[in-house]
Amino acid sequence: MVSLEDRERRAAGLASAIFAYSAWGALPLYFKSLAGVGSLEILAHRIASSALLLGVGIALVRGREGFLALRHADPRALLASTVLIAFNWLLYIWAVQHGRVLEASLGYFVNPLVNVALGVAILKETLRPWQKVAFALAGTGVAALVVTTGRVPWIALVLACSFGLYGLVRKRADVEPVGGLFAETAILAPLALAWLGWLAHEGTGALGRTTRETVLLALAGVITSLPLLAFGHALRRLKLSTMGIVQYLAPTGQFLLAVLVYDEPFGRAQAVAFGFIWGALAIYTWDGIAAVRRGASRTESEAAVVPE
Repeated sequence: MVSLEDRERRAAGLASAIFAYSAWGALPLYFKSLAGVGSLEILAHRIASSALLLGVGIALVRGREGFLALRHADPRALLASTVLIAFNWLLYIWAVQHGRVLEASLGYFVNPLVNVALGVAILKETLRPWQKVAFALAGTGVAALVVTTGRVPWIALVLACSFGLYGLVRKRADVEPVGGLFAETAILAPLALAWLGWLAHEGTGALGRTTRETVLLALAGVITSLPLLAFGHALRRLKLSTMGIVQYLAPTGQFLLAVLVYDEPFGRAQAVAFGFIWGALAIYTWDGIAAVRRGASRTESEAAVVPE
């Protein structure tokens, strides 16, 4: 019988997970509101502010030990994950600012399947029969989109693959989510500050240009760090199978914003493609839950990771 304490722990974890993934799903609202600011400048503010806030948070919660724990990280894996997350963030910001939110959401819908594909290709894991069906459906959906529109959804594919590789490399870096992101942003912070300094010197930076832009840029670290902290809180309290379901809130939020708020094109071709991919995800999720209930070991590549 589940104790009251366990139920409260799970409820708190679920609330944290819903907050984290909902916040990531609403990120296009933030980046769209900074339409007059360059993607690289937004990225630089996000990196510098996040490094500062995460560093302060680690110092307050864990003290010196929080920073010493990073000594055990694999430096090469950490450097690789730093490059991958910076590239992924930059492309996502660019996609949102250029009216490609729908395609970006497609990338994060496909991402869980990419994670498993990387596990098969790199870690030599094997696919269960229903996972093969899910991959076939997803591949059919992407192929249908290419054939009917005459265009490869490169943003979706690059976002999915870069974030999948990021998750794989981050596992090998052997650091927990908050400490890992602090290390990554700290590595990038000197470059980010140098770029912001150059923009200020040239008089082309957005900081201080208008009150609205200045306030929004100052919030970049908060918008990045709070969902991550909630994610870390949830990860310690929920099963990975539960996190695997809740993670679809993020691309669903992006999808709804693209179609209902930003009025991006969503015709028959997009409907067919998304239908196949949603079907693939339904099978994939059902199979993962069934495997857990049967007592099958859940592969590392199926774990939820930090999005955007």
